[in-house]
Amino acid sequence: MALQIYKPGQGRYVRLGTVGGAALVALIICYYVWTLMVQYLPKEFAYRVYVAYAVPAVLFAAIALVVALYLNRPKAADFFIATESEMKKVAWSSKAELIGSTTVVIVTVVLLAVFIYVADTVVLVTMQRVLHLW
Repeated sequence: MALQIYKPGQGRYVRLGTVGGAALVALIICYYVWTLMVQYLPKEFAYRVYVAYAVPAVLFAAIALVVALYLNRPKAADFFIATESEMKKVAWSSKAELIGSTTVVIVTVVLLAVFIYVADTVVLVTMQRVLHLW
């Protein structure tokens, strides 16, 4: 049984992005499993290195197979195709708008942080003076 791609060529970029994200998650999981294997396998175990590398490799292959089978299901593939078609309709901001909006957000956050710091300091100093009077 050969794996045939459902509606090939449609939703290509969303499918590739999903595969890339899944591969990144799978690599992180496999790295975690590898660190556990290296840490907890006894040093006297003759095949320690082989097991420490083989188990994460098999795990990565299993995750890849599950992701490939899931992404090829008609419901999932139709969702990715619809997502890509909707993303083509989005009106993206220009570079100048993006820089302006980012600047406004950063300045607002900095000013708010300074205001909260000053207000906190005033309340702290006031409370210390009040408590020393009693």
